[in-house]
Amino acid sequence: MTEEVADRPDGPPPELRFRRRVGFRSALRDLWRARELIRSLTERQLRARYKQAALGLAWAVITPLVYMVVFTLFFSRVADVDTGGAPYALFSYIALLPWTFFSTGVSQAALSLVSNMSLLNKVSCPREVFPLSSVAGAGIDTAIATLVLGVLFIVTGYAPRATSYWVPVLVVIGVVFTTAVSLVMAVLTVYLRDLRHVLPIFLQVGLFATPVAYGIEVVPADLRGLYSALNPIAPVIDGLRRCVLEGQAPRTGLVVIGAVSSLVQLIAGYRLFKRLETGIADVA
Repeated sequence: MTEEVADRPDGPPPELRFRRRVGFRSALRDLWRARELIRSLTERQLRARYKQAALGLAWAVITPLVYMVVFTLFFSRVADVDTGGAPYALFSYIALLPWTFFSTGVSQAALSLVSNMSLLNKVSCPREVFPLSSVAGAGIDTAIATLVLGVLFIVTGYAPRATSYWVPVLVVIGVVFTTAVSLVMAVLTVYLRDLRHVLPIFLQVGLFATPVAYGIEVVPADLRGLYSALNPIAPVIDGLRRCVLEGQAPRTGLVVIGAVSSLVQLIAGYRLFKRLETGIADVA
């Protein structure tokens, strides 16, 4: 009897084991059907964030504005930053827009599943709608903060260049990368709750590791390709400065590397999210 028990496998036979297969077409179809839910969650999130705040939507502008003032007072005087002839206030603020979008989207998406567990267990929907609504909310905040950029152009008397038609391409890359990181952080935070404490530190370090207060020229030329692959926000920021402030096209090589890296990370991140999706309710 003992030998028979010892010979038994520790789990069910292979043909009875559950394997999670991710069908991207069906997953994207389900996500498209849930687009109204994403809109509703985004609206609910914005209402909850700003309804009881005395300054309301002004908080979407205050964060990048404060950083711009601090960078202008210190970096423009202490460090010899090459702005390509543009006022440093514009140089830093145009970089803070994509960084704030990334930082806000990722930090809020990381808690989107954990903070909505009661709703998650009651509503049948693709779980990715929660982090995606956080990214959408961050996008609305960034759109509001962009209005200040127009004011800065008027105040400084510095006009955006004709090459600004590159902006939509760079925005798409930033959105893809932010979505990729947001999906990964959202699902991992469910399993690893310590990430809630680590992520703010990571984002704070990332602000200074990304060319926001300075130009990408600080990074050695032979490392810029790897740097752009690891941090696609960097070529987005550099491209925005070149096309809007300097009248030049973005650095094609870095933008392509950033775009490919963002797309690969999005596919891998979405695949990871869907594979871990089935255990979210059990872990919570």
